[in-house]
Amino acid sequence: MDLRQDLSGTVDGLMPELKGLLEQLVSIPSIAFPDYPKENVQRAHDLVAEELRKSGVGEIQVLNLPDTSPVVYGRIPPPPGAPTVLLYGHYDVQPSGDESLWNTPPFTPTEKDGAIYGRGAADCKANVVAHIGALRAFGGKPPVGVTIVIEGQEEFGSVFDDYPAERPDLFQADALLICDAGNIRAGQPTLVTALRGVADVFVEVRTLAAPVHSGQFGGAAPDALLALVAALATLHDADGNVAVAGLRRDKWTGANYTDQEFAEATGMEPGMPLIGTGPIGERIWYGPAITVIGLDAPATKTAASAVVPYAKAYLNVRVHPEQDPVEGQRAVIEHLRKVKPFGIDLQVTGGDVGTGFAAGTTGPAYSAMSAAMKKAWGVDAVNSAMGGSIPLTNSMAAANPGSEVLMLGVEDSKCNMHGFNERVLVSELRNVALAEAEFFQLFANGTRK
Repeated sequence: MDLRQDLSGTVDGLMPELKGLLEQLVSIPSIAFPDYPKENVQRAHDLVAEELRKSGVGEIQVLNLPDTSPVVYGRIPPPPGAPTVLLYGHYDVQPSGDESLWNTPPFTPTEKDGAIYGRGAADCKANVVAHIGALRAFGGKPPVGVTIVIEGQEEFGSVFDDYPAERPDLFQADALLICDAGNIRAGQPTLVTALRGVADVFVEVRTLAAPVHSGQFGGAAPDALLALVAALATLHDADGNVAVAGLRRDKWTGANYTDQEFAEATGMEPGMPLIGTGPIGERIWYGPAITVIGLDAPATKTAASAVVPYAKAYLNVRVHPEQDPVEGQRAVIEHLRKVKPFGIDLQVTGGDVGTGFAAGTTGPAYSAMSAAMKKAWGVDAVNSAMGGSIPLTNSMAAANPGSEVLMLGVEDSKCNMHGFNERVLVSELRNVALAEAEFFQLFANGTRK
């Protein structure tokens, strides 16, 4: 039997039902943020659990944790001597935002030009469907053992982020497929091998008891907003590179965006230059970034002609995947405390931190997935990284210190996850499902105990 042709044809035959399931899931506004209906989250959970049962996952239970949406947890025992693979995804989604900015209603799945549009289509419901497709490709009896974990509060965060490390017995596997990522570009199979760490920093300055007349006192009265802006300007050099000592940056040797691809993916205005120097991958994946994501200052619409007495900035700091985010946060705090713009002291404090992750690329699971992706897409897989974070990754890895972590998925640089008009390409859904099925077979053949 030609297994490659068999799996390819089987997955192609499953695509109508997989598309239908994805449309069912997308139609459920499973937003796990406060003040949104919890019954929608429960509906999505129940649908996922039921479809997994239909896909051969007989041992399904619910992990109920404090203040956390229910986690679908299931197992298929391994055949004798076969390895076990853990499949991860999430069924909750981001809020849709201003629905008038969507071309189609966010929770009315719409297929157009080979894509399915709707909130959560790419992030991350199509990845959940791909897991189901891979299991159904083997009639619910894959050649590996399977532990499946589909959570329902990834977008908002919950205590489940740390739970696997606390209960490692539930999450043992030889390979972890963290399917909440995607390809550097559509049609290019990609394994994400690094995630940057993250840290929050807050900068405050208070100079006056109250605003004073800018005409009468401006020019000598210490301006809090001016001091804050001057301090923030020291965080980058003239080219836009981060200029804080102690933040790690290494050369990136994986796949890269072209300037045009990056401009299109980010929606840059025509003629707008990129900031920083060096390869884009190095800037956004293997080096630091400091972004001002919030500012407390008078609004222009209601501003008075007065010297500002108080201002505050909220900084989001991204650090190299292998740098301790606390160390990176400390470097930024120390830099800003030393600045003293115009002799003015700043109050600088740290907030939340999240550790980055660097995956191994020399083990049997990595080799098997690379080969499986080539079978599914017809071209060699490449390595990429993510500047964002997947909080559960480190906890899963801590629960499985000897396992390999593979990060992949249906997303691509133009899928608009978290934005308006989110979409997933049907071709990417098909290829991820097929690659996962191929991986089961290749991994089982190569690592049979």
